[in-house]
Amino acid sequence: MRFRHADGSVVHLAYCTNVHPAETLDGVLAQLRDHCEPVRRRLGRDRLGIGLWLAAEAARTLDADPAALRTLRAELDRRGLEVVTLNGFPYEGFGTAEVKYRVYRPDWTDPERLEHTTALARVLTALLPDDVTEGSVSTLPLAWRTPWDSRRAEAAHRALRTLAARLDALEDLTGRHVRVGLEPEPGCVVETTGDALALLAAIGHPRLGVCVDTCHLATSFEDPDTALDALARAGVPVVKSQLSAALHAEHPHLPETRAALGAFAEPRFLHQTRTRTAAGLRGTDDLGEALAADALPDGGPWRAHFHVPLHAAPADPLTSTLPVLERALARLVGGPHPLTRHLEVETYTWQALPPALRPRSRAQLADGIAAELALARDLLTDLGLKELP
Repeated sequence: MRFRHADGSVVHLAYCTNVHPAETLDGVLAQLRDHCEPVRRRLGRDRLGIGLWLAAEAARTLDADPAALRTLRAELDRRGLEVVTLNGFPYEGFGTAEVKYRVYRPDWTDPERLEHTTALARVLTALLPDDVTEGSVSTLPLAWRTPWDSRRAEAAHRALRTLAARLDALEDLTGRHVRVGLEPEPGCVVETTGDALALLAAIGHPRLGVCVDTCHLATSFEDPDTALDALARAGVPVVKSQLSAALHAEHPHLPETRAALGAFAEPRFLHQTRTRTAAGLRGTDDLGEALAADALPDGGPWRAHFHVPLHAAPADPLTSTLPVLERALARLVGGPHPLTRHLEVETYTWQALPPALRPRSRAQLADGIAAELALARDLLTDLGLKELP
């Protein structure tokens, strides 16, 4: 979906296909048919943006085989879909029964992460619509926080500088401008926008910026205006933003709240949980750990890294951090010029929701994703953006 900003530029809205994980090109082609096109039809759109997730095997196939790349591009066109952004955070295995810490491997100290991200950038230049010259790729925030030392940090920084040089060369070759955004996430080396700012200001290359995930922002109790203003002042670009909402528990000390949170503690994904105290932010690596006796102070609200559907906050006594998303979006695109032109709804946890809340069919999943995109569309038009055909 495309929107005209007041300054005349085009802002793109997509949804991320990591909710339909596929490891191979055949799997990607099937997800376009079975999921993405039905979402587009529900929205009554001739064209729908998708934030494509390409696992390592699919990315290698597309990067090595021009015919395969042409097949994918033709299938996107045939089904009324377009791609301006890729999710390069998960490397592979995002559909396995237990993802947890595996999603952070390989990290930016491993040469394979550099090669994978480079391949994604090359593929993206061939997938961009004919009238679009700028693409974006989101990636993990260096690594999980342990183990980490100066040697690993220097290796990761070298890899990012090499990536930036490759992106420069790619534009010289193709005329397409691709930027990569590190996505701050609780528990990682780059956990907050402040961490990202320090790293990227030191590297100082315009091809590298931040992917602002509003669930992660909220889980870390970051103020959207403060965080985004700091990035703008430092000249660090917001390459893209993932529109997502975290799980919020206002009164975690109550037994009924604990019981409600327990329904969201599941074995597939990591759900880092945070609370704000007088001494600073406290947290655990997973929601189940937070619910253990005395593991996390419960005198104030808790937030968990669980991407809940934007249009359907959990029932009392829980809710979502949708207000944080709304404030971030107002700052991102509500001003005289957008801070980013790539927006991506990223609720990958539909099948990890408590059983009563999960979609029971492809049709129900498509209904839910379409409802999320409709909500995001309404937020954008309320900010004065004009939806384009």
